[in-house]
Amino acid sequence: MASLDGRTALVTGGSRGIGAAIALRLARDGADVAITYVQDGAGAHEVVQKIESAGRRGVALRADAADPAAVTGVVGQAVDVLGRLDILVNNAGVGVLGPIDALTLADVDRVLAVNVRAVFLASRAAAAVMERGGRIVSVGSCMAQRVPGPGGTLYSTSKAALIGLNKALARELGGRGITANLVHPGPIDTDMNPADGPYAAPQTELTALGRFGTADEVAATVAFLASEDAAYMTGSEVVVDGGHAA
Repeated sequence: MASLDGRTALVTGGSRGIGAAIALRLARDGADVAITYVQDGAGAHEVVQKIESAGRRGVALRADAADPAAVTGVVGQAVDVLGRLDILVNNAGVGVLGPIDALTLADVDRVLAVNVRAVFLASRAAAAVMERGGRIVSVGSCMAQRVPGPGGTLYSTSKAALIGLNKALARELGGRGITANLVHPGPIDTDMNPADGPYAAPQTELTALGRFGTADEVAATVAFLASEDAAYMTGSEVVVDGGHAA
């Protein structure tokens, strides 16, 4: 894996789960890392302590991805603290599952605001300050490629939208040497969706490997896409789903 020494990163939703694993992996690979959080300040500051224990600079910034001003502003805050921005990881997201006739307008507005609008706004703000060699990595979902049952209309719509956004970003920013790629995790063992939880068995059965993935496995893929080794990859969808879509 190429070193990220001298690079700086912003990971949205980095206080726990996949986001925290990504932030820590980037730090271990040499990057200084800012993370965002909404409510879990204690978790965010614990992640920052681990980043600093790895010998890198870390900072936790409170920003609600549903707030357009906060999304744009936190990019500037990260630059102010770290001095520059080389890597943006759009990880923050919300999932609202349920029958289509049970979803409220408030559900629709929040999911699209966090999962789509925030990714667009953060990517635009980051691209404005990135130099050649910048990296934008967004976290999608296996449900953008395969919806195995009912209840996923809104969440799948929001994650599928990132496919078009990612391709368009790749075209728009390619001339500046900035890449944009999308990672689709499958069932991942986190506190939100534990591998031993009540909904784990049917998800496990949908994978070819017969198990949940780990947040570290997703983080390793993101770190690769953020590195110089992935300089010729852009507009790509990288699947880390244990064969969920196979």
